[in-house]
Amino acid sequence: QVQVVESGGGMVQAGGSLRLSCVASGRTVSSYGMGWFRQASGLEREFVGGINWSGGTTFYGDSVKGRFTMSRDNAKNTVFLQMNNLTPEDTAVYYCAATGLGSGTNQPQEYEYWGQGTQVTVSS
Repeated sequence: QVQVVESGGGMVQAGGSLRLSCVASGRTVSSYGMGWFRQASGLEREFVGGINWSGGTTFYGDSVKGRFTMSRDNAKNTVFLQMNNLTPEDTAVYYCAATGLGSGTNQPQEYEYWGQGTQVTVSS
């Protein structure tokens, strides 16, 4: 089993920044691909970004490209999501997830382990 816990959410004004953290514990999480997804009220879950097991490859959803950056520290079993130039449209619950696919993926059904989510609210 893998436990995933997110932190770092909060409220910020438009144009501001936040950094989310995700600690994964349990099995050999350093070999897992990791992803961030978000879900705004009344909308479907949306892929935000993914990172492969080593951190050498990252990929993002179109709505966040150029503004969000993922990284990971395998020594600390932690994945980060740096979010810059936030807009009210980024308001959502953000979820971290782990997949046995070391390459990572943008497909939510491929992620076996999910955190409880952290709320991000961006005011105009």
